[in-house]
Amino acid sequence: MESQLVFLSDLNFNLDVWKRELKFQETEMDYFEEKLEHVAMRNLGSEVMIQLEGFQNKIIREREVMGHLRHRIRMKKRELAQAKFENQPETIFQEKQILLKDEMKTFIKMHYDLKEDMMDFFLKYL
Repeated sequence: MESQLVFLSDLNFNLDVWKRELKFQETEMDYFEEKLEHVAMRNLGSEVMIQLEGFQNKIIREREVMGHLRHRIRMKKRELAQAKFENQPETIFQEKQILLKDEMKTFIKMHYDLKEDMMDFFLKYL
């Protein structure tokens, strides 16, 4: 039983790290939206506005994915809290954790790709 609690604690730690990562990325998106507004105010033409709108759409989609991941993290934390009181096999949690880990890894990669593209855009138009 003690080893299961330690294992569940490790899983809980991962969830907390991912939750903080999502919060940080959301703060970054707020900042990037402000910068997009600065570009929009400069009236640089339709080509730039098309790119700007594309970034805005990607930010909207990224926020939707963040919401989905935060929901998954909350549900996982509930499952882990419940598992402390029930005798559930660790492998079930580990398998589900791996799926969430893969989703987080993919999201983080996509976030940083978008971030790089936006930073290049800002260098060009700010």
